[in-house]
Amino acid sequence: MPTRRTPDPERLDRIVAQARREADERAKTYRDRALRLLPWICTRCAREFDRASLQLLTVHHRDGNHHHNPADGSNWELLCVYCHENEHAREHDNDGRAAPAEDEVAPATHRPFASLEELLKRR
Repeated sequence: MPTRRTPDPERLDRIVAQARREADERAKTYRDRALRLLPWICTRCAREFDRASLQLLTVHHRDGNHHHNPADGSNWELLCVYCHENEHAREHDNDGRAAPAEDEVAPATHRPFASLEELLKRR
């Protein structure tokens, strides 16, 4: 059985730091382009942003692919951090499933007031 080497913490720290720098650079690139192309308004709640509050405006990828960044910005929408979090929470809650169609939802069968008339007659 081969012996296990303990990982070099400094090497791992360098790898993680480099990955974070590269992710930040990618994000800056498409974020800056999106902010130049699109109006500084959240597409969900219509809140307007200025330079002082611009850090609260995020770029959301409509198709969920962070590497799909067309030059025309067709895969981006600007969302405030609250709407962006809500959007991803809905995706997580749904687990990628579409909401059931109206005819697929089972009708309610519980009748909470079914015996109310009988109870009132006893009085």
